[in-house]
Amino acid sequence: MSTNTKPETTIKANPDLPTIEIVREFDAPPERVFRAWTDPELFAKWVGPRNLTTKVDHWDCKTGGGYRYRNLRDGEEIASFFGSFHEVRTNERLVQTFTWEGQPDGVSLETMTFEALGDGRTRIVSLGVVESMEIRDMILSSGMDTGVVEGYEKLDELLAAQR
Repeated sequence: MSTNTKPETTIKANPDLPTIEIVREFDAPPERVFRAWTDPELFAKWVGPRNLTTKVDHWDCKTGGGYRYRNLRDGEEIASFFGSFHEVRTNERLVQTFTWEGQPDGVSLETMTFEALGDGRTRIVSLGVVESMEIRDMILSSGMDTGVVEGYEKLDELLAAQR
């Protein structure tokens, strides 16, 4: 299974493994993209679909730290998420767990790699691993692609506004 959108978000599921790979390029160097990913105020501005706002309750972005944030629609909480930062390697790599509080037994291990493309651009490769193919397929059919694509569009806008 694969989804491609413009500008270039690719979401792929390996047919043999419970993984989801997301690849996207941004018009900003790794330092700025990494900062937008790890600064809680910036993160809250871009993550998720356009019809939701994000409120960060806890954010300790360091190796061994953790986070919790909520998505709100018209001021009403509709989802919340938490996880641990397993590894934070500045401007290069972020490894974290991700759990939706509505499914507390489900956890994804996510590795984001920030690749410098050499022209002031960055490629993000995100690989998420979940417990089973059923959970992976449930995530893929949840509409997560809308949140990813719209969130990355908001990140494009945020990075452009910071030039």
